[in-house]
Amino acid sequence: MMDKIVPHLWYDKEAREAAEFYISLFDDSEMLDSRIIEDIPSGDAEAVSFRLAGQRFEAISGGPIFQFNPSVSLMVACYSKEEVNAKWEALSHGGTALMPLDEYDFNKWYGWIQDRYGLSWQLMLMDEEQVNQKITPCLLFSDEACGKAEEAMRFYAEIFPDSSVGYISRYENQEGITPKAKINYGAFTLSEMNLVAMDNGYDVDFSFNEALSFIVYCKDQQEIDYFWDKLSAVPEAEECGWIKDRFGLSWQILPVVFLKMLKEGNGEKYQRMVQALLKMKKLDVEALQKAYDGE
Repeated sequence: MMDKIVPHLWYDKEAREAAEFYISLFDDSEMLDSRIIEDIPSGDAEAVSFRLAGQRFEAISGGPIFQFNPSVSLMVACYSKEEVNAKWEALSHGGTALMPLDEYDFNKWYGWIQDRYGLSWQLMLMDEEQVNQKITPCLLFSDEACGKAEEAMRFYAEIFPDSSVGYISRYENQEGITPKAKINYGAFTLSEMNLVAMDNGYDVDFSFNEALSFIVYCKDQQEIDYFWDKLSAVPEAEECGWIKDRFGLSWQILPVVFLKMLKEGNGEKYQRMVQALLKMKKLDVEALQKAYDGE
């Protein structure tokens, strides 16, 4: 079954290299697809699809336009201290520790690290029987979005089917350095994908950007229209299926048929479709299909 929501990672030139590195760290992982997208504004770009621990990810070498920051990280459930240590060691090469590997009040063996490509990971020791998703995207609401994590969770859960808001932990009085921060942990599910949200307890100047976005795969034009209308809140950010919501988080609203075109189309068909896509804001499924078919 196709994942409804898929994390998308933007690199300068290292998408394939990063994907192969991440695949080496997790069981049930593989490269799914790789393709060159020609003649886009940043030049030719390599796009890759891969699975990590059974979960789908997409990535692109799109040029040095966006850089990762800790506003979105990947929280990894590890089932032994040895697994935490092994992944920490691998991610540490060329990386930067954001919270050192140690025992904390909230977890017996935990560390937060930014890898050599800039992507942030939170490694934590957990009981395997309590985990149904190995890798969980974590949204850190910072800067102007700080204090809006719970609002965002409930907003997203109302939009997506098969969604709910779960456990929420709130900051105690003066626990966070910034008074704007309200929740220090919130669990929620969007279309059966688990996520975590939290307000940043520290005043920082980073915020969500396009380096890590979420693709929403839509079955038809009606569904594209629905998610576009519900999520898009920054008109100037609307481009090639990309939007930003009112919290600054980036989404890509794409038709499922797009994947079929990528997989089955030859170079000429694919490039015609891409060139049509580059001229659009909200994607027009019928127009993309006609370009693909050469009509």
